[in-house]
Amino acid sequence: MSENLVTDESLDVCGLNCPLPLLKAKQALNRMIAGQTLSVVCTDPGSVRDFSVFAEQSGHVLLSSDAQGGKFFYVLKKAENQ
Repeated sequence: MSENLVTDESLDVCGLNCPLPLLKAKQALNRMIAGQTLSVVCTDPGSVRDFSVFAEQSGHVLLSSDAQGGKFFYVLKKAENQ
């Protein structure tokens, strides 16, 4: 399960609604170096589509996406070319 993976950075944006979870994740990725990983936990159900589309469009890799107990867990890997 993604919340048990060891990542370089983690972000808890529970309680924030669209577009804030994705915006905070983008800001965190911008501070990271290529190849590093970011785990995100949030409570916004709309984030499932948001994070999937963001990964496709940005070049970052969505390593995992999981939902449990009303929370959504993501692990993103920063694109090598950014």
